[in-house]
Amino acid sequence: MENIKDYQQYLEGYGFEGNTPTVIDFFATWCGPCQAMSPMLQRLAQEYEGRLKVIKIDVDQNQELASAARIMSIPTLFFINKDGEIQRYIGSMPYQQLSALAEQIVD
Repeated sequence: MENIKDYQQYLEGYGFEGNTPTVIDFFATWCGPCQAMSPMLQRLAQEYEGRLKVIKIDVDQNQELASAARIMSIPTLFFINKDGEIQRYIGSMPYQQLSALAEQIVD
């Protein structure tokens, strides 16, 4: 299993604190599925405010991090629990699945 410690050097300036469950969305502005996911991720951030953090990372603007994270397809989502363990999901998904995955890392 991946651990966020492998990527922390690249996350400066993104507000990643490491002690709050976090969803990282690797996206691009030109990506249709990424654009479709954006409102759902905003909703997720609002509904889980204080319990979960959502960070968006544009792979075109952050190529070094995208390369280090081995991002080959977008959207790619990292669901990171309090212990820093990462569950990686590739592709878009319905809100119900996003919410279910979020529930797994906030417990």
